[in-house]
Amino acid sequence: MSADAMYDLNWITSVDDHIIEPPDLWVTRVPAKYKDVAPRVITEDDGSEHWVYEDVKNMTGGLGASAGRKPEDITAVGFPYSEMRPGCYDARARLEDMDKGNILASLNFPSLPRFCGQLFYEAKDKELALLCLKAYNDWMVDEWCAVEPGRFIPLAIIPLWDPLLAVEELERVYEKGVRSFCFSENFEPLGLPTIHTGHWNPVLASANEMDMVLSIHIGSSSTFHRISNDSPFMANFSLGMIRPMGCLMDWIFSGLFQKFPNIKIALSEGSIGWIPWVLERAQQVYDTQRHWVKKGVTLGNVGPVQDYDMQIDTELIDIYGDYREHFYGCFIDDATGLSMIDVVGEDNIMLEVDYPHSDTTWPNSLNLARQRLDDANLTPEIQYKILRGNAERLYQFTPSDPPKVAQVQ
Repeated sequence: MSADAMYDLNWITSVDDHIIEPPDLWVTRVPAKYKDVAPRVITEDDGSEHWVYEDVKNMTGGLGASAGRKPEDITAVGFPYSEMRPGCYDARARLEDMDKGNILASLNFPSLPRFCGQLFYEAKDKELALLCLKAYNDWMVDEWCAVEPGRFIPLAIIPLWDPLLAVEELERVYEKGVRSFCFSENFEPLGLPTIHTGHWNPVLASANEMDMVLSIHIGSSSTFHRISNDSPFMANFSLGMIRPMGCLMDWIFSGLFQKFPNIKIALSEGSIGWIPWVLERAQQVYDTQRHWVKKGVTLGNVGPVQDYDMQIDTELIDIYGDYREHFYGCFIDDATGLSMIDVVGEDNIMLEVDYPHSDTTWPNSLNLARQRLDDANLTPEIQYKILRGNAERLYQFTPSDPPKVAQVQ
């Protein structure tokens, strides 16, 4: 049998797509006394629609619901659900779009709750927030994913305001088949303790024990990098990978992998082309700087070396080894990264479609991916890993057989 025949390269398992939550998600799942204060969609006099929850009022539509639009028709202005592609919010319609795009399976991040559930962390009424968070997780598993088993990879959010409550929720959703949850790239901008404080250790210990993947989406710190206050938006937007860069370095030098050796992290929508250089630079820093850092000093206007820096056994840090053991780079379209696959690792990268966001490659995702993989001269075995295999292994997910209705490219 030829190598091409051994590996079905006609399907993608996408590790980063998004749900536009249906308008009735929360009002139909919370106790009656909360229906008027739970997240809900209102229609204004001018026909526009908004999500409303406590002090939050968010437009519907916009860049997050761009699927099916030509680049010149994409808009940041809100529009109602009636103008969205139904696949944005309806699971059966999403399956039809997945078939059109040769997407066998899909992992979906939330929209209104934001990329790691910040909406409910910021809420004043934490009793209602916890009910809404659990309602979202139950809806994700019991309704969205259940529409057709084997097509959707469940992804949970956790109550960020209480690590012990978060552990309880992880244990609850684990029993429902969830093997991944959203985590922040940097908690400090959210007003929460960082990963270096020990605050998150109960969550990390739970993930370590249950082999649950930390899916860390770009922007999950609720920050947007700006070169300067008046720099062009597209200049800033082009440098989005600065946030996953920081996340990777924060973890690599944290010493946490010595405590939690089974932790796996997906850098969702982080791209991969920057990884080889950042690892090279990290190795240079490690080789030349770790000895004086261990002694603890104050470095000019940078400030003092942190106390925890001196407590980390830096001799156990392995820059390239820790990356390969614990990290998975996720990309939409990244020819540069694929050209350096010997560094980024054929077992450490996964493909994303980013449906229905403005960056999405749908419905031409497979054609584009196969072109990039062929241009990188990758074998059928490696192409299969990137298109599907790595994702299905990491998320412990067995997809259903490919549907016969799709147009195999």
